Amino acid sequence: MTSPFAVAAHWSGAFDEAGLRAWAEGLRAQLSNPVSLGLVFLAPKFFPHAASVLEILRVHAQVPLLAGCSSASLIANAQEIEDEAGIALALYHFPGATLRAARFTQEQVEEASSAPYWHSEAGIEPAGVNGWLAFADPFHLDAESWITQWNEAWPGAPIVGGLASGPWNERATQVYLNGEVFDTGGIGIAIGGGVALVSLISQGCTPIGETWTVTGAERNFIRTIGNRPAYQVLMDTFNALPPAEQAKAQSNLFIGLVTNEYLEEFHRGDFLVRNLVGADPPSGTLAIGALPRAGQTVQFQRRDAQAANEDLAELLMRLKTRLGTRPIYGGCLCCCNGRGERLFGEPSHDARAIQEMLGPFALAGFFCNGEIGPVGEQNFLHGYTASLALFVKAIPREP
Repeated sequence: MTSPFAVAAHWSGAFDEAGLRAWAEGLRAQLSNPVSLGLVFLAPKFFPHAASVLEILRVHAQVPLLAGCSSASLIANAQEIEDEAGIALALYHFPGATLRAARFTQEQVEEASSAPYWHSEAGIEPAGVNGWLAFADPFHLDAESWITQWNEAWPGAPIVGGLASGPWNERATQVYLNGEVFDTGGIGIAIGGGVALVSLISQGCTPIGETWTVTGAERNFIRTIGNRPAYQVLMDTFNALPPAEQAKAQSNLFIGLVTNEYLEEFHRGDFLVRNLVGADPPSGTLAIGALPRAGQTVQFQRRDAQAANEDLAELLMRLKTRLGTRPIYGGCLCCCNGRGERLFGEPSHDARAIQEMLGPFALAGFFCNGEIGPVGEQNFLHGYTASLALFVKAIPREP
C-alpha cells in the first residue's frame, strides 16, 4: 500500500549491499510523492559500514536530504526494537516545505558570542524557521550550552531530537548527514515553509502536592519555599501522600520548575522536571539539577512507570485536540534509554501509545543518551523523556 506523505521500516539483517538496495527501493516505491527528507538510525553493528549504508539509501531511496544518528535501540512505526536492532529508515514528503541542514561542533559552541554568529555559521536566518530537528554526540559536545545558544539564535523555534547512543561499553557514537559520518558534534535540520514541527515532551512524571513559590535560591540550591525551609516543604508534601503513594514516591522524587509564570494555571507540560540532587535537613536546603530563581513556581513530581504512562496519555490527548484536523506528515520519536521495556515492563509502550492516539502515520526514531525538546518557549536537554516531533501542515503566519 502506498502513502502520500511518509513511510518507515526496520531492516533487521546484517550488512548486505544487494539486500539493502532492494529494501530501499521497495520502501521508496511505497511513497507516492517525491522524498523531501530521509531519517536514518543505525545500530552500532553497522559502524564499519555506515558510509556505505548512507550511500545506498540516498541513491536507491532517492533521498535529497538524509540525516540521523546511531543507537543501540531503534523505533519504527509502532515498534520499539530494543534488542537486535538494525536500521530504521523513514522517507517523508513535505508539501511546500523548505529544508536546510546545519552541522555544528564543540569548537563553534566555544567560539560563539552572539546569535549572529550562529546565523552566519549555519547560513540560516531566524525568519522562515518553523522548528529544528537535531541529533548530536553526547560525549564531545556541551549540549546544554549549544541549546542555550540556539534558543537565542532562533527564538521561539522548537528544537526536537536527541543525543546519539552506541555500544554500551564504549564512548562512541555516530551522527549522519547525507553521505557523511561524524563521531563528534551534531546536525540540525531547519524546517520551514508549508510544514511546521509540533512537539510533545513527556518527562514521565506526575505532580504531587501543591504548587509553591521559591523564596530563597542560590546557584542550584533552594533555601526556602513559601518562606519555609525547602526540605521541610518536601517532607510535608511526602508525608501528606497516602501510604501507597508514598511507596511509589520513595526514591522517585523530582522537582518541576515552571518556565512561564504568566500562565493562569499550571498543568503537565508547563514544568521543567529536574533531579533532586541532595538535601541538607539541618539547614533545610535542597540541591537540584537546575538553577532556580526566587519567585519561580515549583511543584514536586513522582516518576515511575504509572506516572510515565499517565503523563504520556494526557499529553497525547491534549496534542490531538490541539492538532484538530491538521494532517500529520510523519513523526520522529526520541526516547530515553531508561524508558522502554525496562521501565514499563512491556515492549513498544511509547511508540504504540502514539500510534493508537494520533496514527497511523510513519514514525522513526531511537533511544537516546539525552532528549531535546521545548518546555514553554525554551528548549532544554532532558532525561527519562519521550521527545516526539510531528511534521504537520503549517498555519499561515499573520502578515
